[in-house]
Amino acid sequence: LALILAGLRASGKAVVLTNGVFDLLHVGHTRCLEDAASRGDLLVVACNSDASAEKLKGKGHPVVPLDERMEVLAALSFVDYVTVFEEPTADALLEALQPSLYAKGTDYTLKTLPEKDTLKRLDVKAVFVGDKKLHSTSKLLAKIKKRKLDG
Repeated sequence: LALILAGLRASGKAVVLTNGVFDLLHVGHTRCLEDAASRGDLLVVACNSDASAEKLKGKGHPVVPLDERMEVLAALSFVDYVTVFEEPTADALLEALQPSLYAKGTDYTLKTLPEKDTLKRLDVKAVFVGDKKLHSTSKLLAKIKKRKLDG
């Protein structure tokens, strides 16, 4: 993927990278991804592995296994490439893929972004995408648990 993206950047394409767990894909995810895609020519989505998702979100996560999360992301018309990463942050991914822009949801700011030092060193601009964070997989799971689903 790094070689493909290097060629695309060399031909003048703006590559946008975003990352996350993307467990139980919801409207908040799609709004962020669509906004991120609109900021450049290509959107690359990096998905946390199952092991790193569990470390980030806790035992029992992710609900949806990696291969299925990646397949759903790849099916979105505005997503060009999907990849996986194991690390707790996207620093190594940023180093390897060298995107033009790094997109994160509005629940982040430049000050709270774990990758801010890497972005500065690589001269990659951070953009904050999507609407206010009103949706989450955790909220969906809590809503499901509260409901009586037995008819």
